Amino acid sequence: MNAFLAVDAVSLGFGGAVALDSVDLSVAKGEIHAVIGPNGAGKSSLLNAISGLYRPDSGTIRIADDGFSRVPTKRLAELGVARTFQNLALFKGLSVLDTVMAGLVHRQSAGLAAQIFGLPAARREAREHRERAEAVIASLDLADVRDRLAGTLPYGVQKRVELARALVARPRLLLLDEPMAGMTATEKQRMSGYIRAARVSSGTTIVLIEHDIGVVMSLSDRVTVLDHGRRIASGTPAEVQADPAVLAAYLGLAFDEEAA
Repeated sequence: MNAFLAVDAVSLGFGGAVALDSVDLSVAKGEIHAVIGPNGAGKSSLLNAISGLYRPDSGTIRIADDGFSRVPTKRLAELGVARTFQNLALFKGLSVLDTVMAGLVHRQSAGLAAQIFGLPAARREAREHRERAEAVIASLDLADVRDRLAGTLPYGVQKRVELARALVARPRLLLLDEPMAGMTATEKQRMSGYIRAARVSSGTTIVLIEHDIGVVMSLSDRVTVLDHGRRIASGTPAEVQADPAVLAAYLGLAFDEEAA
């Protein structure tokens, strides 16, 4: 497989606790790849290492043609990486439109003087950014709340706003940390549709952390399973579902709980 994202033997510890133990991950271009496991398995630590928030103790991370021992956070936009967080990270006092447009700040090429004096280049860039934000807002069915303050919206809608902010810059790699946490079944179904559409429209490669096994199996092309910081399985949803170690550790338990 020609990997767009490759994590090679990444280890990470905090004090005496091991968060990641020589973890490998290979994600093909344009793939939706889910990472699953119980709380404490290392899922968010893995995304934080990929996005440069954590410095691995060892191992390498490659994004497209660039390899790193630590991904430089200042270069994330240049590398085409965007992410959402497990806990919402919105400017709640901004409107939805301004929140989404904030995802394009790093794309501003017009200088400060050009912006202050409203020079043609700055006006043209501002118009293009606004049009792009409006298009993403419409694609995620947020047009009716575009002028509302993000912090006043229901939780599930705020999660869509955060996704819109991540998508507005057309990232090559999108990292989603529990984008459907706290959502109803209907909201999860809609969010799955938005994620699929992002992959189709932009060819975005997506790494997804999600606890809802049903969502994972229906949405993902491939799945990696972590257990106490170690990778215990990786494959297609069907392969992972049939893996005895996964069935014993995760899926069987999850399905039993759903049935109950």
